[in-house]
Amino acid sequence: MKSGRGRWRNWVNKYEVLIFDWDGTLVDSIGRIVESISVAADNCNLPALDEVAIKGIIGLGLPEAIAVLYPHVSDARVVEAFRRAYANHYLFLEAEPSALYPGVAQALQQFRDQGYLLAVATGKGRRGLDRVLESQGWTDFFDVTRCADETASKPDPLMIREILAHCGARPDQALMIGDSVFDLEMARRAGVDSVAVSYGAQSIEILQACSPSMTINRFSELSDWLCFAGTAEVVAYV
Repeated sequence: MKSGRGRWRNWVNKYEVLIFDWDGTLVDSIGRIVESISVAADNCNLPALDEVAIKGIIGLGLPEAIAVLYPHVSDARVVEAFRRAYANHYLFLEAEPSALYPGVAQALQQFRDQGYLLAVATGKGRRGLDRVLESQGWTDFFDVTRCADETASKPDPLMIREILAHCGARPDQALMIGDSVFDLEMARRAGVDSVAVSYGAQSIEILQACSPSMTINRFSELSDWLCFAGTAEVVAYV
C-alpha cells in the first residue's frame, strides 16, 4: 500500500565556515617574508639560510619561526632584535601592499554572497593583519580573524577552535584553506577538512603528504570544488 508520502531532495553547502590562511594563500607575500627573514638574520649576525629553509617556517608565529630556524639562539635580546629587524624591513617592503593572488577578491565576495562565514587564521601579528586588511578595504569583511600573537601558533588547533566557537559551528562544518603543512596539520588536529594551495610557500609534494581533501593550483579552483565536493544531499519525506 502506498503511504502517500513523497520524497524531497535538495543539495546544501556541506561547509558553513571557510577559514583562510593569509600569506601565500590569499596574498602573494612569500618573497617579501623570505627577504625580511634574511635581512633580519644578517642584522643579528646569524647564519644565512636558503630560501627553502625559510619557506619551511612560513605560517608559524615569528617567535616560533625564529626558534625553528635558529634553535641555538636563547638570548631574548637577540630574538627581540631579530623581531624588530624583520618587522622594520617587512614594513618597508609593504609601503606598497602585497598583491592578492588572481581571482581572490572576486571569489571571496562570491563566497560571502553565497552565505559562507569567512575567517582568517594567520601566523601574522594582530597589528600586521589589521594594517593589511585596512589597505584592502576589508576591515569588516571577514566574520572573524585570529592571529598568532593573540592565541596559540599553528599547528596548535586552538586558533581554529576559537573561530568555530565564534561562528557557532562544528568542525565538520568548516574548511581550512592554506599553503603550509602548519595549516593542514592545524586543521587535522581540529577535526576540520582542508584544501592545500600549491602556489604558496611549500611544494605540492610536501602538502599532499598531509592528506588534504583537495589540492588547488589556482584560487579560482576552490569555488569549482565547493560546488561539487562541498555540497551534501538532504533527503526529507513529506
